[in-house]
Amino acid sequence: MEQMGFAVCCLACDAPDVPGSERCRACIDGHARSRDRLTSGKAESKAQRLTRELITMLADPANHIDDDAHGEWMIRYAGLVNEHQGAAKAKTHEEVVARFEKERKKRKRSIIRDVANQNKWLDDPPDKFEREDLLSVFGADPERRPMTWEDLLEEIEGLLDD
Repeated sequence: MEQMGFAVCCLACDAPDVPGSERCRACIDGHARSRDRLTSGKAESKAQRLTRELITMLADPANHIDDDAHGEWMIRYAGLVNEHQGAAKAKTHEEVVARFEKERKKRKRSIIRDVANQNKWLDDPPDKFEREDLLSVFGADPERRPMTWEDLLEEIEGLLDD
């Protein structure tokens, strides 16, 4: 629910917070449908844009604590969610600063980056044979050496003569 921006519903729910329970599943399914309706397609009104902005903020409150208008509420909301999830409250100023620094340094998820990083050669580049196979797929001849300037000039002269 937190990732959808609806953790506030869990905070106010009267049912026991038991992941996987029938009540939790029903709420999650209902909220997922609501979120899809609210965020699908192009935002055509100011209200739709505001809704999307708020859902984004509620889904990741720690990332919006520096917001001029909502930062104070995002700190409060993040604290409520953490408390609900059993995370201990920071008691000293140093603990608060350390917790926020940790949140800032967390790697933000990016669907585009996650899909792009599925490249099988990301950590281990292709060997010589794989490179030659790839080049042949694109019509390159790995045995053919690049043209020299002289070869290129001869070819151009031949084209001009024709």
